[in-house]
Amino acid sequence: MAIDKNNPLEQQNNPDRNGSGGSNSEVNNDSTRRRKKPRRDGKGSNTKANNPTTAKSKKDKALSGSKDAGKDSQAMTTQAANPELESGDAADDAAAIAEGGIKAVGNQRIIPFMKIEKPMALLSLLMVIGSIIAIAVNGLNLGLDFTGGVSADVRYEQPVEQVEVVQALADNGFDDAVVQYLGTREELLVRLPPQSDNVDGLNSSLTKALTLPNNNVEISNVNIIGSQVGNEIYLNSVMSLVLALVCMLGYVALRFQFKLALGAVLSLFHDAIVTIGVFALFGFPFDLTVLAAVLALVGYSINDTIVVYDRIRENFRRVRGITPRQTVDLSLTETLRRTIMTISTVLLVVLAMLFLGGDGLFWFSVALFIGLLAGTYSSTYIASSIPLRMGLSRDDFIVKVKPEFEEEIVTFNDPKMFE
Repeated sequence: MAIDKNNPLEQQNNPDRNGSGGSNSEVNNDSTRRRKKPRRDGKGSNTKANNPTTAKSKKDKALSGSKDAGKDSQAMTTQAANPELESGDAADDAAAIAEGGIKAVGNQRIIPFMKIEKPMALLSLLMVIGSIIAIAVNGLNLGLDFTGGVSADVRYEQPVEQVEVVQALADNGFDDAVVQYLGTREELLVRLPPQSDNVDGLNSSLTKALTLPNNNVEISNVNIIGSQVGNEIYLNSVMSLVLALVCMLGYVALRFQFKLALGAVLSLFHDAIVTIGVFALFGFPFDLTVLAAVLALVGYSINDTIVVYDRIRENFRRVRGITPRQTVDLSLTETLRRTIMTISTVLLVVLAMLFLGGDGLFWFSVALFIGLLAGTYSSTYIASSIPLRMGLSRDDFIVKVKPEFEEEIVTFNDPKMFE
């Protein structure tokens, strides 16, 4: 059958329209082979455009590009907000951005603790003045450890309750007695105010007063503590507290800087004086167990303060272009989670002792509870605020080269040059 090559319909249906004797599929194969050739970028044919892996990689690149652009814009925003940035410290600023320092300030993700610095300082001052007035006017309700009195070791045949022993003593004329367990519920330590009777008379009187129904008692030791011994214990207690503060001052001054050391010691004094002032204001009994709680508070508060100071020193060295106040805010924000976790766990133990520890640990737990709240507050608004008021800056943490160690440029002139 003859085919008219001039007829376009017949050319469309004719498989040999190219005139070379090949089929139409060969033309399509040639074009397909051309499309499968690698592109200029060397990533294969265009069929990978529909590949989900390729699309995902392009998406990741786009996201990374947007993040880089965000970082650049963040750095520009920070420089605009902080005119202290110098052009010569570009490398340091880039390192700070990479570590999250300036980025945290630029995004306003820090808590402005120092924004209410002045009201908190006024509150602290009022609390300290009120505590000193309460101690001077009311005085401390000193326990038998400081005023002297009578102590007796008592042993029952069967376990007894502290309340029963105190009530039995009160019924026989021994008021204001303090009863503590000595390891077991059968062995107790009984402390009484000074008595007029001698040791033999006290022994018989206490045996009669401490005898409970169906429970025999045995008094193994009766001691009379004079007022002079109590005064000596009181003076030694005050000296131990002062010595602890002086040692803390020297440690922080050597470990960090004197400005921080002064702030730490003033915060410790705040914690101790507020705790003692509350006991003086409400007339709580103050004995050696309460003094032990105050000394324990000094150790706990300085530990929390040292953690904050270490972060402040690190941020002063690491972060550039922000004010000292912003550095302190950043440091307090970074240590906030640790502070909350620490105070929460310690408060759980203190509350357990307060409600389950009995009379022997009750006032010890009360002193710890008051001091923990005061210590957490003082570590933020006293220990960190006072160094700022004293001019704390980055220069306090940068090691400066001494003049004798600076390099000296020496030029030697050859005398032969002038011959």
